[in-house]
Amino acid sequence: MDKNEENNQKNTISPEVIKDNLFEICKILTYSDDKLAYEFLECLLTPTERREMAQRWILVKELDNGRTQRDIAKEYGMSLCKITRGSRELKKDNSAFRRMLDILDKQSKDK
Repeated sequence: MDKNEENNQKNTISPEVIKDNLFEICKILTYSDDKLAYEFLECLLTPTERREMAQRWILVKELDNGRTQRDIAKEYGMSLCKITRGSRELKKDNSAFRRMLDILDKQSKDK
């Protein structure tokens, strides 16, 4: 085993620890206001990671609005693979994307 492989093994985080920490992030975001949640994401994520996260949410909303995958790819410069993945997730039974879109829709109607 070379030095690189040793370092990779030492730095490996188990899937369970990753899941636990993602749940913890979700919990604290749930209990924070919009401004604090945004500031937290700015600190946690690099500009590239924030852009990619926003792009993925954009594509979900665009798909939900009936835009074609090719139109989305052309307008936002996204790969068809990424858009297809979003489309598949949106079509799943009990999709988290669908449930979040429903929450967003309800919030916008309540305003």
